[in-house]
Amino acid sequence: MSERKIRVLVAKPGLDGHDRGAKVIAAALRDAGMEVIYTGLHQTPEKIAATALQEDVDVVALSILSGAHMTLFPRVLRLMTENGMDDVLLTGGGIIPSEDIEALQEQGVGQLFGPGTTTGEAVAYISRWFEESGRGVEA
Repeated sequence: MSERKIRVLVAKPGLDGHDRGAKVIAAALRDAGMEVIYTGLHQTPEKIAATALQEDVDVVALSILSGAHMTLFPRVLRLMTENGMDDVLLTGGGIIPSEDIEALQEQGVGQLFGPGTTTGEAVAYISRWFEESGRGVEA
C-alpha cells in the first residue's frame, strides 16, 4: 500500500470578486504537499461540481465572501451528492455567521473557517479528515 497526495479543488463560486484568501489557502495546501486545482473567480456550483468530478478530488474548498453561503454551499453539496461524490469533503471559508456555520454543518458541510483562521488550521483539518476517511491508502 502507498500513500497518495490529497487532491483539493479550491473554488470561488458566485459573483464574489475577492480571491486573495483563496489564493493564499491554495498556496498553503500546495506547500503542505497537496495537489491543488484552483478554478478562478465567478464559478457556478454546476461548474465546481463538474470540475470536482472530472479531477477526482478528495476535497472541495469554497471561498465565499459574498454572503451567498447559505445558497452556494448547499447547492454544491447537492450536486456533489447527485454525482456520487458523497465521500468527498466539502469545506471552505469566508465571512459566515456562527449560526449559519452550524446550519451548513447539519446539512453535511465540513468545518468552515472564518477571518483569523491560520492556514495551518485548514491544512491540519483537511489532512486529519483525509487520514480518518481512509481515502489516502491505495491498494
